[in-house]
Amino acid sequence: MRKAILFDMDGTLLNTLEDLYYSTNAALAAYGFPKRTIEEVRQFVGNGLRNLMRQAVPDGEENSHFEDCMKTFKEHYGVHLDDHTGPYPGILKMLQILAEKGYVMGVVSNKPDFAVKDLAKRYFGEHILVAIGESEKVRRKPAPDTVEQAARALGVSMEDCIYVGDSEVDLETAKNCKIPCVSVSWGFRERELLEKLGAKEIADTTEELVKILTREE
Repeated sequence: MRKAILFDMDGTLLNTLEDLYYSTNAALAAYGFPKRTIEEVRQFVGNGLRNLMRQAVPDGEENSHFEDCMKTFKEHYGVHLDDHTGPYPGILKMLQILAEKGYVMGVVSNKPDFAVKDLAKRYFGEHILVAIGESEKVRRKPAPDTVEQAARALGVSMEDCIYVGDSEVDLETAKNCKIPCVSVSWGFRERELLEKLGAKEIADTTEELVKILTREE
């Protein structure tokens, strides 16, 4: 039985899309750049802030205002990261069930570390024991580093872990960590895409996810 569950945050536990969308466009507007649609931002999210802004800013990092946009995004998001954000339906109940069954849980995300820690504490309290986001100290997903860091913090081996996420980055991360991955279809990527990417298990509801995660009991 795998006793540690590591979750992605955006698109898996929390629907953060609107706040990411508003902060992205606030940063773009500050330098006169064209607005991005919410669907564009949905596709840009998942591989870290720099990658998000690289796709959102015209000419990406070649743009002379790229770093300024990054800074403006961080400032805006730091204030507004929770304006429209919240857990997906059934998430809080799911975490309670898993905790009662004795699982230890953490969050590993490519979202900026300050935001991951803040939101995990606000919404998940004692259920999420470790929350790790993107920082300069460690390679982000799909490198295994942050997952390995979370496992150490939880006091478990990698063999004890399973990863849950909603995107191609999460599938690749679990592969690089040599641990199982369960994908969820309610997040930022469509079920059809996850299937094309080779997802072996996909949960459409939190109830299904609990059954998959606990079936070895």
